[in-house]
Amino acid sequence: MIPLDKAVVARLEKQGHHFDIYVDPEKSWEIKEGKDIPVDDVIASDEIYKDAGKAEKASEEVLEDVFGTTDYREICKTIMREGEIQVTTEQRRKMQENRKKQVINLIAMEAIDPRTNSPHPPARIEMAMEEAKVHIDPFKSPQRQMEKVVEAIQDKIPIKLARARIAIRIPSEYAGKAYGYMHGFKRVKEEWGNDGSFMAVIDIPAGLQSQLFERLNEITHGSTETKLLETY
Repeated sequence: MIPLDKAVVARLEKQGHHFDIYVDPEKSWEIKEGKDIPVDDVIASDEIYKDAGKAEKASEEVLEDVFGTTDYREICKTIMREGEIQVTTEQRRKMQENRKKQVINLIAMEAIDPRTNSPHPPARIEMAMEEAKVHIDPFKSPQRQMEKVVEAIQDKIPIKLARARIAIRIPSEYAGKAYGYMHGFKRVKEEWGNDGSFMAVIDIPAGLQSQLFERLNEITHGSTETKLLETY
């Protein structure tokens, strides 16, 4: 559970009844958007109120009648998904600033300068967003806003969303550790050489290239062989 002083009220009117719960302002919106988050990570209290301001609890009979269950977590999910989430002006400002940082970091990872196929640093993306007067919605996920933001800043900096396919060869003495690092990347092709080396073609967001090369060279002490096959 989260601290009560960091929570806001999620409120639902249903079948003539009023229900309140205390929730994390950001994570509750992620649940509202359909993200699967453990309810215990979002709530600040294990009570469902008919009036949170007066600390009046909803009865189990009413919960059963309205929701068809008394399962607290299922009811909380319904309240967050169907109801309204109340936030203060200050909470909204903080949420908007956090969401802006998330959008910038996502664009830095997913986009490149098409002239050089290199990623843009976050500071450059942020400056372009400010020049273009881009509005960030604190209640929408970074993924849902990324394309719109990139389109808005294309007049300020050369930028496009892209992916990269990269061929990689890792010497045998570092293959195990490097393989573990690349486990989370999409691999188009992979094979092990007779000498124990590991070879693969991976597909990644184009903006991650520098990070990938730096980490692999760190693991292999500079002996990684890489080749950019295409960006698309």
